[in-house]
Amino acid sequence: MNRRFLTTLVSLVIPCLVVACARPEPSANSTEDRQTITVKGSDTMVLLGQRWAEMYMKSHPNATVQVTGGGSGTGIAALINGTTQICESSRPMTDQEKTSVKQQRSAEAVEIPVALDALAVYLNNSNPVQTLNLEQLKQIYLGEVTDWKQVGGKPGKIVLYCRENSSVTYAYFKEHVLTNKDFPAQYQALPGTAAVINAVTKDPLGVGYGGIGYAKDVKVISVAKDANSAPVAPSEDNVHNNTYPISRFLYWYLAGPPTGAIKDFADWVLSPEGQKVVTEVGYYPLQAAAQ
Repeated sequence: MNRRFLTTLVSLVIPCLVVACARPEPSANSTEDRQTITVKGSDTMVLLGQRWAEMYMKSHPNATVQVTGGGSGTGIAALINGTTQICESSRPMTDQEKTSVKQQRSAEAVEIPVALDALAVYLNNSNPVQTLNLEQLKQIYLGEVTDWKQVGGKPGKIVLYCRENSSVTYAYFKEHVLTNKDFPAQYQALPGTAAVINAVTKDPLGVGYGGIGYAKDVKVISVAKDANSAPVAPSEDNVHNNTYPISRFLYWYLAGPPTGAIKDFADWVLSPEGQKVVTEVGYYPLQAAAQ
């Protein structure tokens, strides 16, 4: 071999070997190791999901958790078509939806209860009414009772604030309070629970409903099962012992059992640390975590 060619070859190869040997291993925070988790669904749960994501990422720097709302139905549709890994839902999935998950994702829909919610009734802080029973609520939201004086308040026309009819919270209230009868034409539909809260805080004659976690700067009243029952506050204890008449589980749904980063996130959410976040946001932790 030509000596001059050999010298040139060595001068080219050795620097390449040195660079290759000196190349650092990916660090613990390398983007190559990052895990992205997508969460989509319930507007009731979006604040909770965002806080979970924030706290989880602080202790798991290699994880990126992206949380968006849009409603439980939107989250379920996203789970079915594979555009989200975790669906947040304030209602159970239907059998038909679970079948769609199996057909589209080739996996069983997995249900994970992650928190509890009291469906709260909001009044303006100036409203003297302290309690209502389910029948009174029904009459108010059917437009049969139209003045606060009819339920022990000061005279004034009741102003109804509701979620839009695509909302699961709307559907839950319609089923469990209105016994599936239709809302009257004069109710004001709003795009989210935060909007309902904002309206009631500004309207002394207003009434609204929504998740307990949104109940800021409004009066949350006690609700009785019927006229002969004692009013029950929407407290954590009363939700756990099932005496508050309009409470519900909040769920995560996945296509197949969680694995890898998603399992780690789910385990953390169900741990005492994750359930503490539930309390901080204003919802109620699962019974096992609360004991």
